Amino acid sequence: MSSNETPAPGTWQLDAGSSTVSLGHKTFWGLVTVKGEFRTVSGGGELAADGTARGELSLAADSLDTGNKKRDEHLRSADFFDAAHHPELRFEARGIRPTGDALAVDGTLTVRGTTEPVSLTARRTEATAQAVRVEAETVIDPRRFGVLKEKSGMIKGDTTVRLSLRFVREG
Repeated sequence: MSSNETPAPGTWQLDAGSSTVSLGHKTFWGLVTVKGEFRTVSGGGELAADGTARGELSLAADSLDTGNKKRDEHLRSADFFDAAHHPELRFEARGIRPTGDALAVDGTLTVRGTTEPVSLTARRTEATAQAVRVEAETVIDPRRFGVLKEKSGMIKGDTTVRLSLRFVREG
């Protein structure tokens, strides 16, 4: 942790320019990992005096950048994220609580209009009275959300999501 300060209770906003949400998914029968990053992220939350928190994170479905324009267009299509009808992926953290050196995060993830529960463990890597960075890695089964309908077997399995989110205190 870059500081031992306790983050101040109150309203916090995501510092989008200092935050990343990336993913990795094995394709071609598990031989190649495609990596990408959502370029448009937003969010915020509330930190209570007891250290518990709640918040939300939104990702623009059409902002996923894998470095391949044709692949990115396909990922935005109805075959995958269906960005025209579901422009946002949304995580609502309904409960964030300290558990020793980590944070237990319970919430819901909505992709393609399907909402499923998600729990993960995060850690604070920066904490001052005015700024907090939270990092986490989790594995999501995209089939739970109607993503990965592709039948050839080239694309299957779980997706690893990595988050490095910096929040700044409002006011």
